[in-house]
Amino acid sequence: MKSQILKLASIANAPTRTIIGLMSGTSLDGLDIALCQFKGTGPGTVCRLLEFTTIPYTDDFRSRIKEIAFQPLADLCKLTVLNAEIGTYTAELVLQALKSWNFPVTDVDIIASHGQTIFHAPKSFHLQNSAPNATLQIGDADHIAVKTGIITLSDFRQKHIAAGGEGAPLVFYGDSLLFTDQQENRILLNIGGISNFTWLPSGETDLTAFSTDVGPGNTMMDQYISSQFPGKSFDQDAIIASSGTVNEQLLKILMADPFFKLGLPRTTGPEYFNLKYLEDALQKCEKPVCSPADIMATLCAFSARVIVQTIQQLTGDIPYQIYVSGGGMHNPLLNKMISEGLNLNLQSTQELGLNPDAKEAVLFALLANECIAAPQQAFKSRPGIPAVTMGKISLPD
Repeated sequence: MKSQILKLASIANAPTRTIIGLMSGTSLDGLDIALCQFKGTGPGTVCRLLEFTTIPYTDDFRSRIKEIAFQPLADLCKLTVLNAEIGTYTAELVLQALKSWNFPVTDVDIIASHGQTIFHAPKSFHLQNSAPNATLQIGDADHIAVKTGIITLSDFRQKHIAAGGEGAPLVFYGDSLLFTDQQENRILLNIGGISNFTWLPSGETDLTAFSTDVGPGNTMMDQYISSQFPGKSFDQDAIIASSGTVNEQLLKILMADPFFKLGLPRTTGPEYFNLKYLEDALQKCEKPVCSPADIMATLCAFSARVIVQTIQQLTGDIPYQIYVSGGGMHNPLLNKMISEGLNLNLQSTQELGLNPDAKEAVLFALLANECIAAPQQAFKSRPGIPAVTMGKISLPD
């Protein structure tokens, strides 16, 4: 039997596994690298976050990804080259992180790489009845495995789609295993480029847990800032948005989109919520919004209002606590709007023992742990949440 297969079997049967989880989201700001140790699988999973870092992408690298990401038309040559380049660059960043932590490469069992999302096209987006849900992440895992010498799992979303899901959000699998509580109803709210949450009813109820995308998180604010303020990729501390005034007419138009009438769970991406979405809404305004600060304030209110309304529709009078993660948790105005809209203090996932900035990278490491070591599925299949093993395996040799 091939030595790498024997090694994989040994990793699967070991009492603990050391797995690096990698995540680069729709904000394209950099690569999250989480070094994790796992013991057990399924509901008995114990996860320790050993190290975490985010290594920012260079402006040039980010701009080249933006040329093809979330675009209806893309240069196939650039796409093909970037697939290999992102894989190689990802491996270099992993090795850089391990060196900075003084952690031996040989002590890492598995790398779990989410890849860079280039386009997400569920049926609700492409509207082709005969075509399946679809999504595309690049950053070839064979390049990662060969350059690091570490067995690499990747392309988790394709199996989810093949089994009947939409390929997102996948956080349900990790959230439900790590954060379900017997007494407390919980919402794990992640505000990245797109906002999503996992609803985890307590063990005392018969309600159904699930995850769903909500709508825009940071993506439209970040895109608008980049278009209006060269050199800026986001509104640090919401300084610009806080100086503006929400335009209620524009906000009402932004909120009127049919997407928000779709049932839960649903998925979306920057392919849908982008500057064109904003421009179309501005054209419908009777009184144009002149100030960039006013537009930023309105976009911030848009993200908050969508989150608030979706959560209120789901929970009704049911008591719950929210735990927030993702880049949006660092936006004080967005957090204030959500908290006031729900009349609830937001908490960080740090309260649950997990660095909120590391959460998504950790959860993909958990998917790899389940893929390699779980003797059976921890879930039962239901619409939107297929019970499948996710992750394609790339061997170093």
